[in-house]
Amino acid sequence: MTQLRDFVVDESGAGVRLDKFLATQMPEFSRAQIQGFPACVGGRPAKGATRLRAGDAVSVEIADNDRPGDVAADNISRDFDLDILFEDDDIIVVNKPRGVVMYPSAGNKTGTLVQNILAHTHLSALGGTTRPGVVHRLDKDTSGVMVFAKSDAAFRGLVRIFSAHDLTRKYVAFVWGIPNWTGADITGNIARSSRNRQKMSMVKTGGRPAQTIVNVMDVWTRVGVSAFRCTLMTGRTHQIRVHLSAHGFPVLCDPVYGRGSARLGSVRNPELLDFIKTHNGQMLHAEVLEFTHPVTGAAMHFRAPLPGDMSELRCILDDTE
Repeated sequence: MTQLRDFVVDESGAGVRLDKFLATQMPEFSRAQIQGFPACVGGRPAKGATRLRAGDAVSVEIADNDRPGDVAADNISRDFDLDILFEDDDIIVVNKPRGVVMYPSAGNKTGTLVQNILAHTHLSALGGTTRPGVVHRLDKDTSGVMVFAKSDAAFRGLVRIFSAHDLTRKYVAFVWGIPNWTGADITGNIARSSRNRQKMSMVKTGGRPAQTIVNVMDVWTRVGVSAFRCTLMTGRTHQIRVHLSAHGFPVLCDPVYGRGSARLGSVRNPELLDFIKTHNGQMLHAEVLEFTHPVTGAAMHFRAPLPGDMSELRCILDDTE
């Protein structure tokens, strides 16, 4: 079910972006949430960047699971032990396992990270009944550090921090290819692929700006594999996977952007070949998350060690040299 809200723009709203106007009309939602709501101006679909005029009729559609409110009791489960890195009254920081979905969706009703956190503690309802406390996301098969909001004040503060990119996020990726550089600044707009709506791609026009700083950690020349540390300067969907693949360094075991089948013929090490063929989930890990605590103002720094599968892969690669 959805709820439709209608507004009329007065003189004070003339020239204001649609998303900013809606943020003033619906303070119970964050601007990040509002940008995801379908909206119309004068009966026509409109984007958040649309500039409004006095007298414009604005309507916005809000799904039930996007409305603030109590978290449903059935949205709780205990399927695995949480790796808690930090917790206080306002936030909880966890090391997300690979293979775990963030929150319930059509194809994943149970066993999600949010449901398991709710079995341990409460989360801010401002994220919605199925996404309480969620201010950022990791793909199902990406592991690493994540922060969730427990209080409403923390939720609003974290949304501001992530929206302004006022934080540090570093990832470790094992990739195909040996670079002839030690560091790179990859920039390029990212948009949903016109050929496959489940994928993202770099585009020359349109899309959203994206920037990834890449530094080489290790190389294994015999098998043509490298380890990169990637620092996100923006936070677009699949950003690291798209940027690296587009520049000829796809992440190992990535079923979407990895292009692994074209590389397997060059792998002579049977242990490495077996790992790549049988492993599920891209070799990408959110290693470091640094930010200012949204309530106390304290400097927060978290590092999650490489998960077991990536440590295993490193051992295999070291044995090939």
